[in-house]
Amino acid sequence: MTPQFPDLFVMRHRVEFSETDMAGIIHYSSYFRYMEVTEHTFLRSRGLSVAGKHHVIGWPRVDVGCQFRAPLRFEDEVDVHLSIDELKDKSIRYSFRCHKVGTDTDVVVATGHTVTVCVAMDPESGQMKGTSIPDAFLAQLLGPDYIQE
Repeated sequence: MTPQFPDLFVMRHRVEFSETDMAGIIHYSSYFRYMEVTEHTFLRSRGLSVAGKHHVIGWPRVDVGCQFRAPLRFEDEVDVHLSIDELKDKSIRYSFRCHKVGTDTDVVVATGHTVTVCVAMDPESGQMKGTSIPDAFLAQLLGPDYIQE
């Protein structure tokens, strides 16, 4: 899938000892945390949050995946590149490319994705229901030049 909005944000992470397995290699679950932290930091950089203003909307994940291409070890650094592959009325598909720092920039150690759905919270029942992504959110997310089709 070709990103609609490539390389919107890059965040550097350092592999901590607690994120490695018995072989000294990064545990697969750490990539999911890196993707989530990168997404949250990106949203904060745009004045947004996954909790939405006053927790009126939320962004649960409905699909996640990661492909592992090369190992990382304790104290390695990795740049996580965030793009948006697909933007629908109620959902966003983020993609992530993880590049080991200090190596050829073409070496990708992992790729992954998350799909989040915009939901509104019913204050009385506390139930979530899919809703269209607010235009104001999209404008902040994608910048002032974004024009919705």
